[in-house]
Amino acid sequence: MLNFITWNVNPEIFHFGFLSVRWYGLLWALAIFSAYWVVTAIFKHEKRPEGWNDKLFIYGAVSLIIGARVGHCLFYGADGDFWHYYKNPFEMLKIWEGGLSSHGGAIGLLTGMWLFTRKVTHKTFLYAMDRLVIGVAIGGALIRLGNLMNSEIYGGVTDLPWGFIFMRDHQTLPAHPTQIYEMLYCLVTFAITMLMYWKSKSYRREGLIFGVFLICIFGTRFMLEFIKNLQEPFEANMPLNMGQILSLPLIIWGIYLIINAFIKKPELADFEIAKNPTTKDTKKPQKSQK
Repeated sequence: MLNFITWNVNPEIFHFGFLSVRWYGLLWALAIFSAYWVVTAIFKHEKRPEGWNDKLFIYGAVSLIIGARVGHCLFYGADGDFWHYYKNPFEMLKIWEGGLSSHGGAIGLLTGMWLFTRKVTHKTFLYAMDRLVIGVAIGGALIRLGNLMNSEIYGGVTDLPWGFIFMRDHQTLPAHPTQIYEMLYCLVTFAITMLMYWKSKSYRREGLIFGVFLICIFGTRFMLEFIKNLQEPFEANMPLNMGQILSLPLIIWGIYLIINAFIKKPELADFEIAKNPTTKDTKKPQKSQK
């Protein structure tokens, strides 16, 4: 049995002149399209206007990428010098230098979906998030696979037989492949939220699917940070690293959403009522007493 796995994958798929196609970029694109495909299937099931799909893609993709880049610059960039990008804002545009933050992407996506609900659907914010996060979960797994292909954001030294030696990052000792751990919890979250929507119809409790997503993704992320290497030197003297600090508000929000969803009585969705108007009132009419 192997005591470790040697990982030496080239992050570049091919290059032609100045053009370079990398696994990370390809998997980011697949993540966005996967999320779009999942939510499109849900909108089709609910017989929503076709225009929602294309507008969702624009609002979602743009806000996600901008948020992920700005989040990295503000939370992790320039070795903790948070004023660096304030003084040099155009350096944020240098995406080719690397750096996308999942927490920044989350904030950007939340902002984009708030605008999407106000400008397009005119439904509640939680309606949009209960459906979008199902696709985001599978997208998150693809992005973490991209981190693995880049040999980045891995854990500390381990003697477990599935430890990875990341040759391209000049490592000599096996480390926790936390990218794979995160891929797995994203896939589990995807399965849970899919079942919640399609089988148990948890969308009847507004905010429940979104709350479960936040707990599964950011709760697990918080725990995994204990075995991950620090992303920036300034985190060394912090009791909790930046990833954990940014995860805490989202975990608390998830707990609140779940509690609030169960306090309220479940209600039939509008598309269910439209399919069968008689289900709107489940009470049987009483016979008149003489």
